[in-house]
Amino acid sequence: MALKLSILDQTPILPGETPSQAFRHTIELARLAERLGYYRFWVSEHHDSERVAGTSPEVLISHLLAHTEKLRIGAGGVMLQHYSPYKVAENFNVLASLAPGRVDLGIGRAPGGLPRSTRALQQNAGETASLSEKLAELQRYIANQVPDDHPYAGIVAGPVAEQPADLYVLGTSVSSAEIAAEAGLPYVFALFINSDSQTAREAFRTYAERFEPQRGHGPQPILALSVAVADTEEEAQELAQSYKLVKIKLAGGRTLTVGTIEQAEEYGRQSNEQYHIETQQAQIAKGTKESVRAQLLELQREYGVEELIVVSTQVRSFEDRKRSYTLLREAFAGEIGETREQAPAAIS
Repeated sequence: MALKLSILDQTPILPGETPSQAFRHTIELARLAERLGYYRFWVSEHHDSERVAGTSPEVLISHLLAHTEKLRIGAGGVMLQHYSPYKVAENFNVLASLAPGRVDLGIGRAPGGLPRSTRALQQNAGETASLSEKLAELQRYIANQVPDDHPYAGIVAGPVAEQPADLYVLGTSVSSAEIAAEAGLPYVFALFINSDSQTAREAFRTYAERFEPQRGHGPQPILALSVAVADTEEEAQELAQSYKLVKIKLAGGRTLTVGTIEQAEEYGRQSNEQYHIETQQAQIAKGTKESVRAQLLELQREYGVEELIVVSTQVRSFEDRKRSYTLLREAFAGEIGETREQAPAAIS
């Protein structure tokens, strides 16, 4: 089974750095990913955080498209519950028209921030549409296939792109796998957020069993995970020490993964619910390029995926992050699945 390697970058603001420096690092990583032959490069959406600069993936994607030539660039992802599907479709139709065949749109349902940022993003929004309903709307607008009996029949999310953005569903649970399967879309399980391997296996199994083909292709399961690759096992172990999962469990039944204990405490205060916090060592593929290669091939076999999206956000040095991605690509030299035919460069 051919293996594709891709990157998710969360644009972390490292200690002593400014947001502008964080964005410059993301741009440099995208260019590095293209030179090394990674398949795609995604950026994330986070709000109300002093640690992460990427609040608007569609704006950042536009800049990255202009600074690369053939690499697929996308959102991992857009938190659709905050937004109008129509406006999201317009944003990504613009991007897809600027760089045909190079744009991905991953859809998630995590809040992406604290309760106050959720309230601010959804200000005056009176609707109660589910993610599945919003996703279906988005699919219609992206494909310019609004039915005649739709309340907005005749509407166009312009510009109509010759090659619309490819849609993906992102998640950490069985229910997100069900949404992806029902929509007939590729599914990305974020193991770097939920490191419960049993849940991941069940999510992928559910996705495969319930997948409803809608575009002539079968299920496309993808695994996203943390990696730390270094020249020695000892160095990799040191890099991985900062990888902790901080979870806040709310009395209402929700469990969320956040960046730090401080963020978890603030989330709990803003939620006005009883809560408790758990921390655990995150699951991470770590070691030299030879040992990480073996770990990733085993994960590929375990979960039956053809693509891995790797994350090295918590490696505290930018140079170490670049080194990690470089060594990882070297580990699979000559064995990575071929990328798509070179797409036109972004319009500048």
